[in-house]
Amino acid sequence: MLSHGVRAERALVLPVIDSLAQLEDLVWEMPGLGIRYSAGWEHDRDEESIDHESGLPLPGLSVNPLDPEPWWDRPLRQWLARQLCQYRHLAEEDDDRHAWILAGRLVARGPDCEPLFADVEPVADLAPEVIAEAERVYAKHFAVGRGPTD
Repeated sequence: MLSHGVRAERALVLPVIDSLAQLEDLVWEMPGLGIRYSAGWEHDRDEESIDHESGLPLPGLSVNPLDPEPWWDRPLRQWLARQLCQYRHLAEEDDDRHAWILAGRLVARGPDCEPLFADVEPVADLAPEVIAEAERVYAKHFAVGRGPTD
């Protein structure tokens, strides 16, 4: 389905996911993937995630998991929409950030219980249209922003 990126003038060119359906296919094909909102693989390859409150470096890159948890009994599409929307504000607040998909080895959990991946391999970039599609699915199927006291 997706080919690995190729080197072109020192920059890695990743395949681009254009729809939630294509992302669903990828997640079924390659379990264990995560999404990250950052300046991308070229930037993150030499970076480490930081716990900003303590200042401590984390042992891997923080990601949002794309595999649904065992208790999830809704369609994968809804899980993916929710996962894509949870941290989209990072890209909205910084034009240098975008959503990209990565594989890696789970080495720990961060301060928000997020998975931390080491030995990261970039898999794909997400087109902005996928985030827009995810926002529509998220708004349709979830009580967006609702908390335990609402």
